[in-house]
Amino acid sequence: MVRPPERGAVDDVDYVVVHGYRRAYRMRGSGPPLLLLHGMACDSSTWFPVMDLLAEHFTVIAPDLLGHGESDKPNADYSLGGFANGMRDLLTILGIDKVTVAGHSFGGGVAMQFAYQFPERTERVVLVSSGGLGPEVTPLIRALTLPGVGLGMRLATLKPWRGVASGALRALSRVPAARDLDEVAAIYERLADPATTLAIRRLTRTVLDMNGQFVTMADRAYLTRLMPLLVVWGRDDRVIPVAHAQRLPLLENSHVHVFEDSGHFPHKDHPEEFARLVVDFCRIQAPAQYHRGKWRALLRRGDQAGLASVSLSDAGSESPSAVS
Repeated sequence: MVRPPERGAVDDVDYVVVHGYRRAYRMRGSGPPLLLLHGMACDSSTWFPVMDLLAEHFTVIAPDLLGHGESDKPNADYSLGGFANGMRDLLTILGIDKVTVAGHSFGGGVAMQFAYQFPERTERVVLVSSGGLGPEVTPLIRALTLPGVGLGMRLATLKPWRGVASGALRALSRVPAARDLDEVAAIYERLADPATTLAIRRLTRTVLDMNGQFVTMADRAYLTRLMPLLVVWGRDDRVIPVAHAQRLPLLENSHVHVFEDSGHFPHKDHPEEFARLVVDFCRIQAPAQYHRGKWRALLRRGDQAGLASVSLSDAGSESPSAVS
């Protein structure tokens, strides 16, 4: 296996300009396209433990979302819909029509939004410790929506104690119950950048408040009936509860896997097993075939109890060849 670059390395980062803003992304491997979306205040390096494993089977595209990593951090649109549009535009520039989209944490919310907005371009969805499946989330993230948090972050990340604080977090991460603190340390260091802090504050306010996540897929979860879905979680997730893993309809085209001895970053805690899980899921589950009539029929019927599938007879006379 190719050794992944050290965290923070940018030698394998490529860039495109979309709507005047520079977007960074990493692209490796060959085969069916797999889009990897990182979580809030992270960047594409969060996928380093599994990127090369997955690149043995897929063309892996791992972007830095706008406001994150090496991408620009403008005072712009940080809504779920805006991020989904940005991914569509990036894929279009790269000449990629359809993808399996995998998202971690906030990136899972973006993945669901992408599949909802662009079902004709989505073959499968993989949600990893995903946001958007219920209101519950750690108080530390909810606190980012409070007034004055920008000033608080500037004070908390001042240079005199920044190194001590991040070092302490990484030392504590050696304790299994606190394994995610090394990622928290990296996030803490990134928030020393005022542009990053502004972007994260704008992002959080589009999806949550002090009561938790108010933007969820609960009202549209039935749409997963038409798309293969893999949900992955860590049993010891203290950011978003593992109970959220059961909040999407469990159908023959969906699967839930909970890793033991794992927190909010199961792809990092169990990289080989995670990669194998994704590879097997994509091998077993054929890509979704978008049919506009079937999609319309499901939207019209909604989340009716006992609705197991939408047949072609429900879709009217429109044929697949008419799909645009």
